[in-house]
Amino acid sequence: MTKFAPSWLQLREDADAAARATELIEPVRAFLAGREEVVIRDLGCGTGSLGRWLAVRLPGRQRWILHDRDADLLTHALSRTSRPEHALDGSEVTVVTEQRDITEFRAEDFAGTSLVAASALLDLLTAEEMSRLAEACVEAGCGVLFTLSVSGRVVLSPKDKFDIEVSDAFNAHQRRVTDGRWLLGPDAVDVAFGVFERLGATVRRAPSPWRLGADQAALTAEWLTGWVGAACEQRPELAADGDAYLRWRLAQCAAGELDAVIQHEDLLVVPA
Repeated sequence: MTKFAPSWLQLREDADAAARATELIEPVRAFLAGREEVVIRDLGCGTGSLGRWLAVRLPGRQRWILHDRDADLLTHALSRTSRPEHALDGSEVTVVTEQRDITEFRAEDFAGTSLVAASALLDLLTAEEMSRLAEACVEAGCGVLFTLSVSGRVVLSPKDKFDIEVSDAFNAHQRRVTDGRWLLGPDAVDVAFGVFERLGATVRRAPSPWRLGADQAALTAEWLTGWVGAACEQRPELAADGDAYLRWRLAQCAAGELDAVIQHEDLLVVPA
């Protein structure tokens, strides 16, 4: 799985928080209602930003179990300043961590779990891994909230004819084969939706776009550099034009003249 720097995860946290689909919160509350303690497993937790956002929006006592392969990120997520302080109604929120490969979860690993959650994870999975994870969640009777999965749609303003070439090459890069794994990339939400529906679960999806303007120039510049870089890695013939294009877009960004909408989707699953 891809390794992410804490600085990148911290840079994107505010944009993530603003983008998450709040219309899914009430159905999550309804699914979790009446439990003495809600147990939430955060897969690929990074620095714990999903817990900081979600815990204060859910009532009742909560136990968060944070999973990641990166021990340094788990240490960061468990620090005093990173943990959510309390639930919506002031109830206690406890946080523990467990270092492991999230692609290896089976139904028995989710015993006693109320909700399986993740942020910006699905595009890094293969179709087989997605199917196994969905089967494990449904068999265990867990609710599922997968947030901020990339959909492959980007709109920049002002527009440029080169935007489409970069976008198409980037999406192909997201679907690449790496270490023998064929990643889902922007197809992830469609695949997950179909798998959960076939398993008999109720599935709901909602848009969660990043909307970046002049006040998020640092994030926009970092995202833009990675976006163009991945596109040129996928299609090296774009490199010459891509370098000039990136310099131009970064200059627009620095001047506060670039707006970007990067589409994501959130997925809520309630087992039958």
